[in-house]
Amino acid sequence: MKTGILLLNVGTPDDPTPEKVGVYLKEFLMDPDVIDIPWPLRWILVNVLIVPKRSHASAEAYQKIWTERGSPLKFHMEDLCQRFGDALGDQYRVVYGMRYQNPSVRSALQLLKSWGPERILVVPLYPQYSLSSTASGEKEVHLQLKDLGIKTPVKFMAPFYRDPDFIEASASLIEPELKGADHLLMSFHGLPVKQIKKMDSSGAHCLARGDCCAQVTPANEKYCYRAQSYETARKIVAKLGWPDEKYTVAFQSRLTQGWIQPFTDELLPKLPKQGVKTLVVACPSFTTDCLETLEEIGLRAREQFLQAGGEELRLVPCLNAAPQWVGALSRMIQRI
Repeated sequence: MKTGILLLNVGTPDDPTPEKVGVYLKEFLMDPDVIDIPWPLRWILVNVLIVPKRSHASAEAYQKIWTERGSPLKFHMEDLCQRFGDALGDQYRVVYGMRYQNPSVRSALQLLKSWGPERILVVPLYPQYSLSSTASGEKEVHLQLKDLGIKTPVKFMAPFYRDPDFIEASASLIEPELKGADHLLMSFHGLPVKQIKKMDSSGAHCLARGDCCAQVTPANEKYCYRAQSYETARKIVAKLGWPDEKYTVAFQSRLTQGWIQPFTDELLPKLPKQGVKTLVVACPSFTTDCLETLEEIGLRAREQFLQAGGEELRLVPCLNAAPQWVGALSRMIQRI
C-alpha cells in the first residue's frame, strides 16, 4: 500500500536575521493555542510588546547555532526524511512540514497529494502532548487537508512519551555520556501552568497535590504534559539502570513564574553546591536539536553551570536522524 508519511515539527526562521525571526515569532505567538487570550489583546501583546523586543535578541541566539546548512532543526529534519524514507522503501514517501514557517504543512501535504498515496500517516514529533504543539499541529493538518481537498484516509501517531522504541533510542544516546558523570538532568520544555490545568477535564486532579504526576493514571495519561514528561524520565532512567538519586527532572524556556516547575535555570546553580561537578543534560521533549537545546542548554546553561562551580556539562544530542531513531520510527509507525 502506497503510504505517505508527514513528519510534523514546530518550525524555525528562514534566516537568523531580526526581520525573519520577527516573522517567525509573529506566526508562532499569534497562534491561539500558544497564547490563549482574545485576538485583539494577543495582537497587541505580540506585535507591540513582544516581537519588537525579542526579535533582535532571538536573532543573536539563532546566529550562534546557525550552520552552513542553515537551521539545525531544518537540516536534521531533511536528514531524517531521507534516512527514514530509505529505510521504509518505495511504498512510502516521507515528507516534513513545519507548523510555523517553511516548509509549511500545506506544502508538505501538496507533495503527498501529487504522489497519490492510499493512506497518510501524520507523525507529530512531540513525545509528550501539549496544546501548543500537538493540538495546534493537528488542527493545522486538518485545516490544510480540507482546503486541499485531500480525501485520502489519514491517521495520527499518538504521543509516544513511553513507547519502548522511543525510550530505547533515547537511552542509547544518553548512555555514552554518563561515563564518569555525577548527575543526569532531564530538561523538558516548560509550559504555562494554566495550559496544563486546562487539559484536566475533571478540574480536580492537575497540580491539586505535590505528587499528582508521580505516576501515570487514567486522569493524566492522555493529555497531561507534565505527567508524561516525568514518565518519560522514569522510563529512560529504568532503561539505563541509572540510580534514582542521581537524576533530576526540570523544565526550561520559561517566560514567567507561572510556568510548571522546577525550573532548569534555577536548578543549575544549586547542583555544584551538592557536589555535582560533571553534569549530563538530556532534553527528551525535543526529538530534534534546535535553539532550545543548542543555545539555551549547550551555551547558556553550560556557562551558568560552570560559573556556579561545575566543571563539565555534557549536552546529549537529540535523536535527530540517528540510526537508532530511524529504526525506532520504522517500528513505531507499524503500530499506528
